[in-house]
Amino acid sequence: MRAKNNNPKDSRVYLVGSGIASLASAVYLIKDAGVPGGNIYILEQDEIPGGALDGAGDAGNGFIIRGGRMHEEHYVCYWDLLSNIPSYDDPGVSVKDESFEFNARYVSHAQARLLKAGERMDVSSFGLSLSDQADLLKLMFSSEKSLDNIRIQDWFRDEFFTTNYWYLWTSMFAFQQWSSVAEMRRYMKRFIHLLDGMPRLGGVMRTKYNQYHSVVLPLMRYLEGLGVHFETRTQVVDIDFDLSAEAKTATAIHTINQAGSEEKIELGDNDYVFITNGSITESTDYGSWTKAPVLKDKASSGAWTLWEKIACKDRAFGNPGVFSDHIDLQKWYSFTATIKDDSFHDYMEDFSGNLSGTGGLVTMTDSSWLMSIVIARQPHFPNQPKDVKVFWGYALYPDNEGDYVKKKMSECNGEEILEELWYQLKVQDLMKPIVAAGKVNCIPVAMPFIDSLFMPRAQGDRPEVLPEGATNFAFLGQFAEVPKDCVFTVEYSVRCAQTAVYGLFETGKEVLPVYDSIHKPSVLINAMKALSR
Repeated sequence: MRAKNNNPKDSRVYLVGSGIASLASAVYLIKDAGVPGGNIYILEQDEIPGGALDGAGDAGNGFIIRGGRMHEEHYVCYWDLLSNIPSYDDPGVSVKDESFEFNARYVSHAQARLLKAGERMDVSSFGLSLSDQADLLKLMFSSEKSLDNIRIQDWFRDEFFTTNYWYLWTSMFAFQQWSSVAEMRRYMKRFIHLLDGMPRLGGVMRTKYNQYHSVVLPLMRYLEGLGVHFETRTQVVDIDFDLSAEAKTATAIHTINQAGSEEKIELGDNDYVFITNGSITESTDYGSWTKAPVLKDKASSGAWTLWEKIACKDRAFGNPGVFSDHIDLQKWYSFTATIKDDSFHDYMEDFSGNLSGTGGLVTMTDSSWLMSIVIARQPHFPNQPKDVKVFWGYALYPDNEGDYVKKKMSECNGEEILEELWYQLKVQDLMKPIVAAGKVNCIPVAMPFIDSLFMPRAQGDRPEVLPEGATNFAFLGQFAEVPKDCVFTVEYSVRCAQTAVYGLFETGKEVLPVYDSIHKPSVLINAMKALSR
């Protein structure tokens, strides 16, 4: 790797993809590295920036969110990023301050976290046997390099997957039995301070609105105000490199623009490219009230095909097929319901004992689809009328036949998905007249790569943020390697951004350390007590 850049005013930086990692990189390039905003170009293949942090729609056509990332107090990189970004509603308040104030008013304390037969389950105990506890402790103290390509189901006995602990874990983090046990270990160590409160979602934080309006739009406004260029509908199809044993240098970026024309961006001696390799929301397809979404394959994915081209050029650039070649194991389906009526939300508040925004995830453990829903604090969108309510849900086993709707979830339209949900919650009589009155909409989405980041993998399958010898490029996002931190989190993406910027530019700053609660005696004691309950 060449010396860090201490003359950034003449540098051009190209950011491939517009997810949180790219947006964060742009902020740190300007704030800490001194790169002029007008010299930064964000190249996004879609029409709307934001990556997995999305949120759109209206009351008439239905609102839509594909999902949401969990927040917590100790996301040190993430909150550092947002501490100087004006919030969506009030330019005098930062996104960080708005979020902390919001969570001080609406504290997570789920009282209906798991359901069975439509009734709340007692989750005061994780239900772990001594063997289960021993397996968890053994995993926690194993080395990560000893866990290459091992699945969770290879580590635990079958009984483990019927415990409260597993139902809480799999629904909260979207791990599957065949997911990487190495990633599970990282989560256990990284979030051990939240273990005691896991049955109540204690310590989980939320944003005021959906994460597109609460986080992405404020970041975009900030960056646009500083002159950053957002070039949407611009797909990066290849990147050229000059590779040698001593140095690796990106030399050109190949794109297809809005008009379908191919362009080549030559990289000068003082230019950089930050590459988001892979995508969990790539190739999403949207259904409707009357139409099921279609599961797409990798052929329609620009992000994955780009990484495959790059990976063929150097072993240090990772192994994308490990994460993208098993769609049947990494897909799941989510849905967003828009209801022009208060009845369902009022019922769920009474049933759960939680005001909306304080309960969070509700999982139906006996659902053959393993359905979960989240009722956020309303309004979840700035343009959401007071008489309209929105909630989100997802299912981890969409190829199973429903318990009421005798179809696979993957074959169901929005109306059928909600019919199954009403059955699971025992609210069919309540909701039937509301649906009949045309007051309900539901938009399902199919996401073929959503769990790809949890696929069993080995050391080196994810490229380093800064591969050995890299002179002017970095990898960003959920498929770049960040030791100790956890994929499927916004913190991971922002940590990538800090690592890239501080590694390539002379900033005088170090990447903020991962919150290390695993070495706090009080945290360990509480965790051990919780596991043995």
